[in-house]
Amino acid sequence: MDLKLTNKIAIVLAASKGLGKAVATALANEGATVIISSRNAEKLNEAAAEIKEATRSKVTCIPADVSKPKDIENLINTTVQKFGRIDILINNTGGPPFDKFETFDDQAWRKAFDDILLSFARNSRLVLPHMKKTGGGRIINIISGSAKSVLANSVLSTSMRMGVVGMAKLMADELGAYNITVNNVAPGLILTDRVKDTLPKDKPAEQILKERAEAIPLKRIGKPEEFAGIVAFLASEKASYITGTTIQVDGGASRSIY
Repeated sequence: MDLKLTNKIAIVLAASKGLGKAVATALANEGATVIISSRNAEKLNEAAAEIKEATRSKVTCIPADVSKPKDIENLINTTVQKFGRIDILINNTGGPPFDKFETFDDQAWRKAFDDILLSFARNSRLVLPHMKKTGGGRIINIISGSAKSVLANSVLSTSMRMGVVGMAKLMADELGAYNITVNNVAPGLILTDRVKDTLPKDKPAEQILKERAEAIPLKRIGKPEEFAGIVAFLASEKASYITGTTIQVDGGASRSIY
């Protein structure tokens, strides 16, 4: 399927690894001009080189910390100055720590708010004038399956990402008239470094992953490129009538009806 993303200008945040990198690769494969960003310039450059090799497409690196307004302003302004427009924004960020509710103090909650809900709001607000100017755009938020189904010890992530879901619904209502769609994609168990890092240490990782796969209807762990495929679709004209929704990519793991 040709998603008609050739020459579309796409910003992908937290793209030096994991799901962000997979999404950037998928968009580049579809012909989009991709600008990737993350805090670590060295890892960002490594990711860009790998994406270029895999897709034969140009990738631009602009380091930015999503919790720092000046960084994001520079990212948006530099992109517009270089390419003239922004068509696609992929909001993404690393997740906060996992632990029991009572272990987190005010500082932990503020950091989770700054890194997730506030950063997604800020990023989206800053690209809107450019999307309106060109007659449309796609804002896609990478959230978490915990927004649909309870995930133990994920209170910081779940709280903030559910806020993103509510925000996206209201944004979709407001921005539809400008041909700007706003959607969320919620990954389940996808094999990334973050998933590996958060596994319990009392058993071999392979055993834990095998046990968890048994609880998934498809009986396996998802691949980053499988997740990235739905994001690329939502970024395309093929998804022009989809907005305000949250799509799960979890192998059927969530048992929620809605």
